[in-house]
Amino acid sequence: MGRLKMQPGIKAIEEEPEDLDVTCSNKSTLACMINSEIAAVLAVMRRNVRWGGRYMSGDDQLEHSLIQNLKALRKQIFSWQHQWHNISPAAYLQPFLDVIRSDETGAPITSVALSSVYKILTLDVIDQTTANVEDAMHLVVDAVTNCRFEVTDPASEEVVLMKILQVFLACLKSKASVMLGNQHVCTIVNTCFRIVHQAGTKGELLQRIARHTMHELVRCVFSHLPDVDNTEHAIVNGVTTVGQEVCALDNEYAFGNKQTDTSNGNSENDSQAILAPNVSGGLVTSVMDENIIGAVPYGVPCIVEIFHFLCSLLSDVDHMMSFDEDVALFALSLINSAIELGGSSLRNHPRLLTLIQDELFRNLMQFGLSMSPLILSMVCSIVLNLYHHLRTELKLQLEAFFSCVILRLAQSRYGSSYQQQEAAMEALVDFCRQKTFMVEMYANLDCDITCSNVFEELANLLSKSAFPVNCPLSSMHILALDGLIAVIQGMAERIGNGLFNLDYAPVNLEEYTPFWMVKCDNYNDPVYWVPFVRRRKYIKRRLMIGADHFNRDPKKGLEFLQGTHLLPDKLDPQSVACFFRYTAGLDKNLVGDFLGNHDEFCVQVLHEFAWTFDFQDMHLDTALRLFLETFRLPGESQKIQRVLEAFSERYYEQSPLILANKDAALLLSYSLIMLNTDQHNVQVKKKMTEEDFIRNNRHINGGNDLPRDFLSELYHAICKNEIRTTPEQGAGFAEMNPSRWIDLMHKSKKSAPYIVSDSRAYLDHDMFAIMSGPTIAAISVVFDHAEHEDVYQTCIDGFLAVAKISACHHLEDVLDDLVVSLCKFTTLLNPSSVEEPVLAFGDDTKARMATVTVFTIANRYGDYIRTGWRNILDCILRLHKLGLLPARVASDAADESEVSPDPAHGKPLTNSLSSAHMPSLGTPRRSSGLMGRFSQLLSLDTEEPRSQPTEQQLAAHQRTLQTIQKCHIDSIFTESKFLQAESLLQLARALIWAAGRPQKGNSSPEDEDTAVFCLELLIAITLNNRDRIVLLWQGVYEHIANIVQSTVMPCALVEKAVFGLLRICQRLLPYKENLADELLRSLQLVLKLDARVADAYCEQITQEVTRLVKANATHIRSQMGWRTITSLLSITARHPEASEAGFDALLFIMSDGAHLLPANYVLCVDASRQFAESRVGQAERSLRALDLMSGSVECLSRWALEAKETMTEEETAKMSQDIGEMWLRLVQGIRKVCLDQREDVRNHAILSLQKCMTAVDEINLPHGVWLQCFDMVIFTMLDDLLEIAQGHSQKDYRNMEGTLIFAMKLLSKVFLSLLHELSQLTTFCKLWLGILSRMEKYMKVKVRGKKSEKLQEIVPDLLKNTLIAMKTKGVLVQRSALGGDSLWELTWLHVNNIAPPLQAEVFPDQDWEQAQPKQGETGGGEIGSVESSESLASEVSAS
Repeated sequence: MGRLKMQPGIKAIEEEPEDLDVTCSNKSTLACMINSEIAAVLAVMRRNVRWGGRYMSGDDQLEHSLIQNLKALRKQIFSWQHQWHNISPAAYLQPFLDVIRSDETGAPITSVALSSVYKILTLDVIDQTTANVEDAMHLVVDAVTNCRFEVTDPASEEVVLMKILQVFLACLKSKASVMLGNQHVCTIVNTCFRIVHQAGTKGELLQRIARHTMHELVRCVFSHLPDVDNTEHAIVNGVTTVGQEVCALDNEYAFGNKQTDTSNGNSENDSQAILAPNVSGGLVTSVMDENIIGAVPYGVPCIVEIFHFLCSLLSDVDHMMSFDEDVALFALSLINSAIELGGSSLRNHPRLLTLIQDELFRNLMQFGLSMSPLILSMVCSIVLNLYHHLRTELKLQLEAFFSCVILRLAQSRYGSSYQQQEAAMEALVDFCRQKTFMVEMYANLDCDITCSNVFEELANLLSKSAFPVNCPLSSMHILALDGLIAVIQGMAERIGNGLFNLDYAPVNLEEYTPFWMVKCDNYNDPVYWVPFVRRRKYIKRRLMIGADHFNRDPKKGLEFLQGTHLLPDKLDPQSVACFFRYTAGLDKNLVGDFLGNHDEFCVQVLHEFAWTFDFQDMHLDTALRLFLETFRLPGESQKIQRVLEAFSERYYEQSPLILANKDAALLLSYSLIMLNTDQHNVQVKKKMTEEDFIRNNRHINGGNDLPRDFLSELYHAICKNEIRTTPEQGAGFAEMNPSRWIDLMHKSKKSAPYIVSDSRAYLDHDMFAIMSGPTIAAISVVFDHAEHEDVYQTCIDGFLAVAKISACHHLEDVLDDLVVSLCKFTTLLNPSSVEEPVLAFGDDTKARMATVTVFTIANRYGDYIRTGWRNILDCILRLHKLGLLPARVASDAADESEVSPDPAHGKPLTNSLSSAHMPSLGTPRRSSGLMGRFSQLLSLDTEEPRSQPTEQQLAAHQRTLQTIQKCHIDSIFTESKFLQAESLLQLARALIWAAGRPQKGNSSPEDEDTAVFCLELLIAITLNNRDRIVLLWQGVYEHIANIVQSTVMPCALVEKAVFGLLRICQRLLPYKENLADELLRSLQLVLKLDARVADAYCEQITQEVTRLVKANATHIRSQMGWRTITSLLSITARHPEASEAGFDALLFIMSDGAHLLPANYVLCVDASRQFAESRVGQAERSLRALDLMSGSVECLSRWALEAKETMTEEETAKMSQDIGEMWLRLVQGIRKVCLDQREDVRNHAILSLQKCMTAVDEINLPHGVWLQCFDMVIFTMLDDLLEIAQGHSQKDYRNMEGTLIFAMKLLSKVFLSLLHELSQLTTFCKLWLGILSRMEKYMKVKVRGKKSEKLQEIVPDLLKNTLIAMKTKGVLVQRSALGGDSLWELTWLHVNNIAPPLQAEVFPDQDWEQAQPKQGETGGGEIGSVESSESLASEVSAS
């Protein structure tokens, strides 16, 4: 058994200055103290004539026994040999107690005796180990309780009463208090309350001390509760007696009205035991057996009685609320103290818990509606303590309190005063500050189909109460805001404790299960209860939707619920009845019509509906009220009868009481309905009397009469309180009436267990989704109306908490709404009407705080921002226009990892993303960056001279700069690589949207500046997210394409677009080979530039392309990619400034075949031809281009050799074919340059062509390719040169004669080098005739009007050498003498036309005479032969 704990802060009421902590180790010291107390009492007694005279009389006259006892004690105290704790305290207390009990003593004597007892009790002499201490404590209590004295004046009486209070408090605070029995403690409390009651007619001081003492007594008693066991263990003896006593005391609550009259001089203060009569036996008072260590302390029985008594003080609510606020406050404060100190131990004692659940809470509900804010505040304090300690046992009581008290009083529409509203709101805010309050309200009430949505209603109340509607901001608004933010911050703190890993996927019911029977396997384990409450909330929501459908069309409503598996596919009566019973928001008229219908199914539903009620031990009128509250009783008598039959059957089954059968219940119910109509219908003039009612109900109870008292009670109940047969539809928050309270107590016994939440975020996602919209709106409105910085900060804290919760629970829409709301407060989106917006911003604390908050959210929670990026960018653009952004906010983001370009590549690019470069064309010059803007302010370089800025202006500007620095705007873009994919995509889209769609024609400089800035940012995030370029690329490309295609004049925007695109390609090609084609294809946009734009930037573009090629040549692998590159380079061939850089890139690719590939060979050859043909620059570059072309043959040879070594035969054949085609394209390209007007280029081209045709030993070109080569390249070149020589002036083509000689030599050398292979062809004859034909034409050509001597000299020599070679190799021999050898004959036919002597010189041994006639005969067919051979060659080529 535990000892009574001394509570800190509880101090006795003192009148005398004795030291309460004296420890007397010396016996004589204690004896002296007691002796002094005896002397004090005797001294006061001597002052009284009665006592003094008797004391001074002769020896023959005896002294009064009181004086004798005191003197006897005086003699003994110094002679006691034992230690003080071995001496029974009764020995030295009894004389004082006798004085106190005596009715002969006056108030002064009694007062001193009480002081003496008080002093002894506080000396710590007496404790639980002291001999016979329990007897002594009982004696003290009995003596003080029965204190009697003569009242001479009111003041002395008040002193005695104060001393009595002191002694009682000392008894309960002393170490020996545990020895007090239950009855003695009850007596102490009872006596103290009697004094409190009497003090009302006495002095203020006594009143205050009496009340304070009562508080202290209650605190002492209830602080002892945690240390005691339950009633069964608290009592060792007299269990039966205690039980009887407790039962007997139930009717003793009215003692507070008894007063002892002390107005006349002879009256006595006779304080008898009021809580229990003075009966022998009673609670344990006997001395314990010596074998039992210690004694039985007071315990649960007295605590129960005291608490019952305290609750009973609130019983007469109407009287106390209307008459004496002070008494009600006193009673409530006592109860509050009891609950504070009893704490969670109260739940361990069923009777205490029952008192709290029923009587106490019912009274608190009534007192809560008091007009007194003081009473309301005290009631709310009690409920808060009850919530803290006992909420698991008070689920429905708490729901009722919030629904019927807080939610009603906190809104003016229910008629409450401002003071009531404020007190209710303060209480609600206190609850909101309990970290788990809202979570538990949501889990236990909002997610329970039988309970109201308390969390939702409270959250809405806070939001609405924070709205200042057509009025300035008041303390009420701030108070509601505090509550709202307390809830939000609680959610934010729980995120820090870790999110509960449960799937937040929407709940779906896949099959029908009775929704009213859904249970949880374990209400203590979140793994079970979290999914359970989410499922239950889903059901509740669907039922509400079903109710809405039902109210419009009952049939469709039931079909909807069947579709959502809340009702079975085949309706059964029970499920429909439960839908009617447990669904809020149903139209009660429709429900009543349905239940009263005569249809068999409806009758079954009615029966099941009645069976959902619990009428156990309930009065008939109460049961009928509850039943008729759930629907509107139909008007037709038949329907009413069916309804009342179902009700009566259910009622009789559960609460027969004195009813004989269910028919009696039915008749009496009918009678009550009629009485109700009679009494409360204004149209009924003559009201039914009690006698009428009793007479009407004769013989209805199985032929007998019901008891008169029973009927009389029913009659008065109906008269006083109408049964509403037309219940209000959705009438907000109903009042708590007795019948509803009885129903609540019935429900509480069957209610699901209370779910206790810990500090983790179990349901915050769902809760926040409900309250986020109103919360953001409320905080925003308060922020808008606020004028003090502390309110600003409160709102900002709320905004940040909302952002944190939205982000952590992935509620992107909520975060977007928050960002939109906050951006409005930055003032950056407002049209600028002030002259100096920067200074105005610096002076606007609210705007600066909002701005910092917006960007704090963007940096912290950017992952979950979606459409909000648009508003954030609007703010950034405004700051940019005001020149308040750091100068390199965009380029820093893109340049942080970029390697600086090599200075060896020439001058740096003027137009790139970096803001540090020179201003772009068309961009207005302006100071950018923080210091630039600041210098503007200092210099104020306007047209008109202005005064220097004031200190206030400088300070405002400094504040602006500091604000922007705090925003860390650049981090949004530099850290964009960490953004989630969806957020990054939305940011990019927002940038594109903010830039606007480019329009053809002139746009304003400001619009262009914005578009340029947005493009910079877009390119920055693109470069920062190279690993996610696929995500961004399509949007970025389309935006740049729009700019390129809509721009017709050079400007900063198109410049940024083009070079940004090039830069993206430069940076990303090394990392994204799979995107190389896509990136390079994008460069085709450059080819689509308007001619004026392209011309303006051609050189810089070429430099960038050159850098790209040099840095990434190894990463470009596809033909498409190279086609784009070479197209860009080819264009530059004819551009004066760009051609050098373009050729430099081509040189890099083709020199030594460094980066030539089968994929780019033909493209590079073609580009080289463009440079060779270009007359821009020196001819030397054309020659170098030709060298690149001719040198590329080595690559073809190398590839052919590699193919033989590494590939299969089939692959080799394919490769050979490809190489042949590439070679043919090469020589065709050079052939075109052979016609160049410039002599050195033309001649070099022929030599290069010759090189290409003679250095192909490794290539093994197919014979068909050579035929094509002769026909499409050599013969065509010869013919074209011949045409030029004959048809153009010498001014255009200088020294064509030399070129023709080179061409003839090429023909001869190529033919001779290939003679062996060509001679094997069937078409060799035609090829040979074509050569002879060209030689013959070149012999006859006239250059500048006369034949060329050099040609006439060199052609026969070349022909001779050719013929000798053919003879040597056996190609040209006479094979038949009969004229069948056409090659032989045709050859000499042509040779004789060119140089007749050659025949004899080459074949001196032949008989040429025989051949002459044939020559003459066939001479006419020369041309035809040649033509036929040429046509044959062309056919071969075509095939």
